[in-house]
Amino acid sequence: MNFEPDADTLAVVEQIRRFAEDVLKPNAREIDANGTFAARHIPALAELGAMGMNLPEAWGGPGLSPVALYLAVEALAAGCGSTVSMMTAHFLATDAILIGGDDAQRGRYLPDAAAGKTLGAFGLTEPAAGSNPADMTTRAIRNGGSYHLRGVKHFISNAAHADFIVVFAKTDTAAGARGISAFVVEPAKGGVRVGPPERTMGLRGGHVFEVEFDCRVGEEAMLGPEGSGFRTALKTLDNGRTEVAAMCTGMAGEALAMAVEWARTRRVGGHPIGEFQGLQWMLADMATELDAARLMGLRAASLREKGERFSKEASMAKLFASEKAGAIIDRALQIHGGYGYSQELPLERMARDVRIMRIYEGSSEIQRNIIARMLLA
Repeated sequence: MNFEPDADTLAVVEQIRRFAEDVLKPNAREIDANGTFAARHIPALAELGAMGMNLPEAWGGPGLSPVALYLAVEALAAGCGSTVSMMTAHFLATDAILIGGDDAQRGRYLPDAAAGKTLGAFGLTEPAAGSNPADMTTRAIRNGGSYHLRGVKHFISNAAHADFIVVFAKTDTAAGARGISAFVVEPAKGGVRVGPPERTMGLRGGHVFEVEFDCRVGEEAMLGPEGSGFRTALKTLDNGRTEVAAMCTGMAGEALAMAVEWARTRRVGGHPIGEFQGLQWMLADMATELDAARLMGLRAASLREKGERFSKEASMAKLFASEKAGAIIDRALQIHGGYGYSQELPLERMARDVRIMRIYEGSSEIQRNIIARMLLA
């Protein structure tokens, strides 16, 4: 397998990498400390084409390949986890419209989203329905040419700032997952109440909210036919899980680079600590785990690029990368000693930011269920 992108793609990724280094990194600490929503970076991200880099050129995106998208998300995550979390949540919404919608819906929402003129949110999780979306209680009751949408969604990234939210609701309560449909809801039209941002351990600039819906939407707001919403959600989450893997390897790669540099320059007893075999073995394990995680993520992205099914590979990549990234960042912090625990360095923030990766877009336990189910099918 060859994951090396062409020269034009590498140039785009390098431009994004420089942006992460020059703009995101210097602001990441303040965003985390103050809990400032990372939307301040949207205009610059849009100028780079990053707000629509999951979209084809026909709908306003730059037409990056999935492998290039992986590398770009990875580069941004090395700069600021909150910013890339906000951006990839936006991708979930636009991916859902791209996958489940028709051309009229794509034309209405995607070009402005790619240009950074609008922001999207993805409303799947509920207070009592996270790991099993089929348990959702949000309902969409048909009434003539419209639907009355009622229910509560929870932990919805970007919701208070979103111009549109892709909301999943049951249109047939007796059909289980096959009774779930997807709708695009515009909060400005009313009937949407967003609570205050949740106080979270990490990703403090990537705000999440509880959202209550009691609104009417027209038939034109439905993505695809009734009952197709769950399939749209699963396909969207395959994409999203690959991007979570990229976020993890981006943050872990930054932590490893910091640990290597510290091992070269930090001296104990007159010797660089990198001369000690115990620490060398830590670095070797970290580098090996990171390389394996990246290869798994790039494999999933490559299969996506070929148009092949990649659900199992996306789950494997997300599972492995999220668990190994947490371990890599923790060991990088350990190598830095007390300095790593201090807020003067980004490692303690990264340790908090990466922890959610084992939970959202399907917990590690759910990924194991998915992988096992596909093996046994």
